[in-house]
Amino acid sequence: MPSAFQFQCHLVLIFLAASKGETRYLEVRDAGEDDPFLLLSEDLKRELSAGQIYRRSLRCIDMLSIEGQFTFTADQPQLHCATFFIGEPEELITIHYDFVNIDCRGGDFLKVFDGWILKGEKFPSSYDHPLTTSQRYVDFCESGNIQRSIRSSQNVAMIFFRIQLPGNGFTVTVKKNSNLFPCNVISQTPSGRFTMVIPHQHRNCSFSIIYPVMIKISDLILGHLNGLFLKRALVSP
Repeated sequence: MPSAFQFQCHLVLIFLAASKGETRYLEVRDAGEDDPFLLLSEDLKRELSAGQIYRRSLRCIDMLSIEGQFTFTADQPQLHCATFFIGEPEELITIHYDFVNIDCRGGDFLKVFDGWILKGEKFPSSYDHPLTTSQRYVDFCESGNIQRSIRSSQNVAMIFFRIQLPGNGFTVTVKKNSNLFPCNVISQTPSGRFTMVIPHQHRNCSFSIIYPVMIKISDLILGHLNGLFLKRALVSP
């Protein structure tokens, strides 16, 4: 990730190996005052009226937590850009290309990644995500009109792009869809309570918090695994 990406993210990762009928309760407390997601979300929501589609220009490095139509137009060569999208834990992100004008043959690119990449680390990790790393990338220059809509597997997604010719750019529409059983989650709130249920699935799940916080795991049920049943209350500082 380029050095221009200057906001700091403190990730607290809780990796949960799912087995049979699991339920998790997590309480997040004592967050700091630096709260980019909440400020961004509330500011944007105040600008919207009922039934309106929110529209605005994208910056080279941007972060969004609201639906709408977003346009990037290069005013100079932009070589290392990324936009991060985040929804509520029980939401998925759908990114649709409305308009794209880039020079793929000249070295431009526009890619969607199913998850986030921060300082070289992928979320969810390769161990937790249902897709392989190569399947999580959708390159517009390779797929073109074949795949104009991409839906994430969790509540975060990102696009990263390089556009060298001023005046070129793209427009995307971002929508959110419900996810009844979220498995991998990044929380955009510094406090609250979250329950994770993975019914009858054998898979890894994770819950990440982008704040220095106090975490309390109030209940943990791992189900039956080789005859072992685990249910206990845990507290993590």
